[in-house]
Amino acid sequence: MAILPRSGRGRALTAAAAALALVGLALWCVRPGGVSTPQGRVTLATGVPTGVYARYGELLKEDLARDLPGVDLRLQRSEGSIDNLRQLATGRADFTIATADAVAACQARHEAGADRLRACARLYDDYMQLVVPKGSAVRSARDLRGLRVGVGADGSGVQLITRRLMDAAGLDFDTDLVPVRVGIDRMPGMLERGELDAFFWSGGLPTLAVQRLAREYPVRLVQLGDLIPALHRQGRRTRYYRAAVMPADAYPQVQDGQAVKTIAVANLLVTTEREDAALTFGITRTVINSRDAIGHVVHAAQNVDLRTAVFTDPLPLHTGARAYYLSVKQ
Repeated sequence: MAILPRSGRGRALTAAAAALALVGLALWCVRPGGVSTPQGRVTLATGVPTGVYARYGELLKEDLARDLPGVDLRLQRSEGSIDNLRQLATGRADFTIATADAVAACQARHEAGADRLRACARLYDDYMQLVVPKGSAVRSARDLRGLRVGVGADGSGVQLITRRLMDAAGLDFDTDLVPVRVGIDRMPGMLERGELDAFFWSGGLPTLAVQRLAREYPVRLVQLGDLIPALHRQGRRTRYYRAAVMPADAYPQVQDGQAVKTIAVANLLVTTEREDAALTFGITRTVINSRDAIGHVVHAAQNVDLRTAVFTDPLPLHTGARAYYLSVKQ
């Protein structure tokens, strides 16, 4: 029988103790009489009113009211992923939704509190969408030179990706376009009124604001697939982007039966290491169990999956979330 050296035995005992502690936490959270219904006010930072984050948050709030009746979930608007992470790090929010690339950017800049961020679940993918009037001559992001382009508000994940896409297209974000720094709550109306020539949006499919615009004004989605090789040549910061296809039925009024090549990035439900384990356990459980109910309204949420929810790179799972996933494997 092989005998571990003393240092190896110490590491093995530490790992075993940690595993036993997680099992204990999982059992404590789910057993009758356990602390399965935390109390108090909790804030979830979401996004702009017409975005997918905001609608997802509204539906999650309804389901949490049933599952955790002692928790008063307050929804707080934001400009998007980067703003969400800053709200979390400064204590203005307890939970939030953010894209994996925005989390990695926060870590790379060593922003305050970045080392304390923890994940509860991988949710669904955002798809980058470049929207133009149907008669526009724009066929690629490379054709945006000199145009008025909605690039997302400062603090949004949309703007983070747009900057990287412009780099991939060989365009300078600040000088080769006229960047209009507004969110999805304003961009569709500005395009319809002729105040924008195009706008970028990163969100789940379909996004209600784009659907509404398409019903009132003829628009077209521009492929972004030609930028993927150059995007990935930018290095590690773009490793969270994958080649993706918006299916033909994402926006039937817009796509004329055609799929559109683009990029996608994962969304994560994020908290901090200081958050209560039982609360995090309960919220993670509701997120997974509410997939079908929320997905009936927010179609992107249909992609929340217990099998992939634990893949939260670049963040480790919160202790409470890990305990939940362990409990469902018992």
